[in-house]
Amino acid sequence: MQALEENKKFFVFRLSLILFIANVIGALTYVRAVEPSWVIPEERAAGIHTVTGEPIVWAGAILPFIIGFGLLDAFWGVCLLILKKRRSSYFWLAAAVIWIIAIVIDFAHH
Repeated sequence: MQALEENKKFFVFRLSLILFIANVIGALTYVRAVEPSWVIPEERAAGIHTVTGEPIVWAGAILPFIIGFGLLDAFWGVCLLILKKRRSSYFWLAAAVIWIIAIVIDFAHH
């Protein structure tokens, strides 16, 4: 019985690590996907402020990330709460920090 409990703990830990790595890859992909909507530094330096299609390009780029990773991370967090796995929840919190950093990088370029 104890071996089964140890296997369950290891499975949840390994799954949390895999989901964390997926979130890191997703955050990096997010930053690359929204790059076309960033302000061109030369235009900013020249005082040109164009906003013709950038919001639409940006919204279209982030929608799959919001839906996909939002649902995945919400489900992951609920599972960790139900299973009461505190050590594995550190990966979930670290993933949230990674996403916050990616969003800050994105908004710093608008």
